[in-house]
Amino acid sequence: MRFVFAIAAFVIAAAMIAGGIAQRTIFAPPDTFSAVTTVKAAPAFTVIDGSVLNANPGRQTLSVTGTGEVFMAYARTSDVKAWLGDEQFANITINMQAEDPANILSSELSTATSIEAPPADPATGGETEAPATPAPDPSPSPAAKATDSAKSTQVGTADGADSVPGPNPAGSDLWLEEFHASQALIQPLNIPEDMSVLIASDGTQPAPGKVRISWPLQATTPWAGPLIVGGGILLLIGLGLYVWAWRHMRRSRGPRRSSGPKMPKPPKAPKPVKPREIETPHRGRRAITRSFSALIPLTLTTVLVLTGCSPDSWPDLSQSASPAPIDAPAEVVTEPVPVAVSTPQLETILRRIADVTRTADADRDKAVAAERLTGSALAMREANYKIRGKVKDYAALPPIPSTPLTLSLPQATDSWPRTVFTIVQDKEDTEVAPTAMFMTQTSPRDNYRVEYAVSLEPDVTIPKVAPPSIGAPIVAPDSKLLLMPPNQLAMAYSDILDKGKKSEYYSIFRSTGDSLRDAVGFDYKEQKRKDLPDTAKLEFTSAVGDGPTLALGTNDSGAIVAVDLTEVETVKPVKDGATVEATGAAKVLSGIEASTKGITTTYLHQLLFYVPSIGSRDKIVLLGFSQSLMSSSEIK
Repeated sequence: MRFVFAIAAFVIAAAMIAGGIAQRTIFAPPDTFSAVTTVKAAPAFTVIDGSVLNANPGRQTLSVTGTGEVFMAYARTSDVKAWLGDEQFANITINMQAEDPANILSSELSTATSIEAPPADPATGGETEAPATPAPDPSPSPAAKATDSAKSTQVGTADGADSVPGPNPAGSDLWLEEFHASQALIQPLNIPEDMSVLIASDGTQPAPGKVRISWPLQATTPWAGPLIVGGGILLLIGLGLYVWAWRHMRRSRGPRRSSGPKMPKPPKAPKPVKPREIETPHRGRRAITRSFSALIPLTLTTVLVLTGCSPDSWPDLSQSASPAPIDAPAEVVTEPVPVAVSTPQLETILRRIADVTRTADADRDKAVAAERLTGSALAMREANYKIRGKVKDYAALPPIPSTPLTLSLPQATDSWPRTVFTIVQDKEDTEVAPTAMFMTQTSPRDNYRVEYAVSLEPDVTIPKVAPPSIGAPIVAPDSKLLLMPPNQLAMAYSDILDKGKKSEYYSIFRSTGDSLRDAVGFDYKEQKRKDLPDTAKLEFTSAVGDGPTLALGTNDSGAIVAVDLTEVETVKPVKDGATVEATGAAKVLSGIEASTKGITTTYLHQLLFYVPSIGSRDKIVLLGFSQSLMSSSEIK
């Protein structure tokens, strides 16, 4: 009977383990849930809001299929809508209230393309397709809106305008990341609700029509663990019963008594006891014990390997043990102002700017440079290209590096224009001074362009600024909260360059570490006047440049400010018959060797300052600068 119990335990244990394994394999529920829609209205753009992508928990997988090029990008929802402007687009939404997956779409929607799917359920896991044909009218009637309120997915426009062929979205600086493929694109995403996905072809051709969104299902097999572990325990019990039955059988063996009388036996001489004969039964028991001990860890190891540590293989009893939640008063949360760009986004932008300017510098192509430069930064390069076209050994302006990014200070704003300040070190030549740049984006469809690019002064200390995720506010050019309004910095500093210590602004600016004063300041100008012959005179005049005054706030209520300054050198003869000569690059630009009228030469300086707050004992510091010869001509 003991063997019967052992065999029964083995059979039940095998059934339990097999059942547990089957739950994890052949009977496992689907691990993904998919919803599909086909947009047949052929708009140039399709938008999927972050709330749609987060309708089910987990990382999303977006599959887009079309007949040509497939473009997909994601960004903040406000940025996507701003870029679209008045372009018509298909807006895909999801209705989580639908109960029957077979009827998740209504073909009666005349202005909508929608995915209507039930919540993720292992029993209904799989893919459902939902084609719809929206009408071109982006503005449904109030009655239609009321009828379709439960399926509020519309093909519309950001501003309600009619559909026209749109611009190509590829390469826009607004996108946090973009993807390209031919005919089909499958991309895992993890997009928060405040972002959206934009799908297009080239902005003119219809966007890819078939869109599928997949979510991982929380597929649980709560009885797999108990069945496998219980089967393993029962297997151990069966092994114990089997060993017990076997030992009992061995002990019960021996001669049986007969029913007749016993005959007397003659006495026998005692035999010596051999150790082998005495130890034989003992060794058998030890072997059984050792075998039994070896089976225990083997079985336990097998059970642990089969079950693993996955919590979805066990019943969840936490809800029954936890108390009911207590409703707490709602807290008013103030949404922070978004920043112009994220750090990864800025790294991509800088890489694009560096590539474009590198090509423009090599080809001396001002049209290419204008794609990523503007203002005085572009004017300097245009002048440099012109001189290098005539003077072969004339030095090019320092290249704009892209990595590593050592400081990122975006403007905290959700409108345009947008401003970003950054500092980049040249990774190929660490001996070169880091480059500080102010970049601006004038509208959603414009890319960022460099307005100011300066080399930092040696051993300069950059003031502490907010982290890139918070950003900084823009400071008005005429702000009275600083030691000096930003729009007055250029003229005040030019007065110091012209007059030195006699300038009324001399004590406001820090002179230590200011190498531009040594290069073009008062002492330099006085020495240059002395070097001229008596037949000529030299005059210097200054003017504020045409570039905008850009300023972003620092942590101590100060500001980092960029301005530009124009300086003009005028050399005139002072005696009849006397002439003045042009030299170097000025000679090439002016096209003359000597003049009886005089020669004017114009230089442009880009200046970067730190301006402390009003009432501070600190001084205004020149953080960096760049300068370039702009033009030279004869006085008319």
